[in-house]
Amino acid sequence: MKLCIVYNFAKIYRQPIFQLFYLTWCCDWYFGRNTTDIKGIEDGVLQNATYVDNRHLIGPMEWQMGIGKLIRQKGSDIFLMLGEPMCMSTWWTLLQRKLFFRKKRVYLWTHGWYGRETFSKKWLKRAFFGMADHIFTYGEYARQEAIKQGFDGDKITPIHNSLNHSLQVELRNRLAPSDLYLDHFGNDNPTLIFIGRLTNSKRLDLLINAVAKLKSNGYNYNIVMIGNGEARENLENLVSKLILNNQVWFYGACYDDYKNAALIYNADICVSPGNVGLTAMHTMVFGTPVITHNDFRYQGPEFEAIIPGETGSFFKRGDVESLANEISNWFTSHPDREAVRQACYNEIDSRWTPEYQLEILKQHLFH
Repeated sequence: MKLCIVYNFAKIYRQPIFQLFYLTWCCDWYFGRNTTDIKGIEDGVLQNATYVDNRHLIGPMEWQMGIGKLIRQKGSDIFLMLGEPMCMSTWWTLLQRKLFFRKKRVYLWTHGWYGRETFSKKWLKRAFFGMADHIFTYGEYARQEAIKQGFDGDKITPIHNSLNHSLQVELRNRLAPSDLYLDHFGNDNPTLIFIGRLTNSKRLDLLINAVAKLKSNGYNYNIVMIGNGEARENLENLVSKLILNNQVWFYGACYDDYKNAALIYNADICVSPGNVGLTAMHTMVFGTPVITHNDFRYQGPEFEAIIPGETGSFFKRGDVESLANEISNWFTSHPDREAVRQACYNEIDSRWTPEYQLEILKQHLFH
């Protein structure tokens, strides 16, 4: 039987897990055309890939052209679809399956539940996800929230997320501690890192203010920010206002995997004051722990990789003093940098890889 994979568009970070699908199963791919500034998988990387238009309907609702007919075609028996409740073509596929094609199976891969759903959204999600054969969520938190909202937890399996783990491990094996930050800053202060787009939602102003607060109390830290974005100018102005120019390095966007790996590896901790997302996996795989906020309703599912006291910690969302305390406490209570590095490796290598995800899917698809 053929596996039919339907996704909003072919995001580049999905390429390793999709390539494992290709090596494991007979697959057809249906992707919406990428109209964002997010890098996509290049044409030709995945065979049997079809690209369709994502048509905007009303409000947040959209329709993927040509998807609704797939379940009626012979040879398309098993579907793995992005579980987005605002995609009406996915609703139509689920409804057709429920009414007319009971022998076919539809699985949804989704963020699922956030814990901040309104009454109407709870019922919407219960109806939408209830029509699927099984749900794969990015984490256990979403599963527990679904159970709280009355959904059958036996129909949900956390699958986590992944990046290009094999490449990252290859890069990791080439790394060693260096004087990268000593050479740039001219001091041996602990270095805090952020990698990603510099957007307002990342609340990097909290990090800068926390470091300024720590400095006023006699504790000095360096910050390196890898990336560009809408918030950069305001952040630079804030740094100047707080007289932190010698302690903050706006590195800019970097697309060299080895350079990014070295920057992360030689930092002491990643601080992502807004939602953390894929940044947690990107930094931990190179041995750098993560501090982010504790309001999981507004977090990316990758926060689950943070084991308090081992691979990072949490501060009170939006609270500069709480963030400053977490930064200071981390360095007081974790003098063994190598032990922390190994804890981060172990977390990512064991649960946040394409191979881990593939094993989860094997337990449910084609059975």
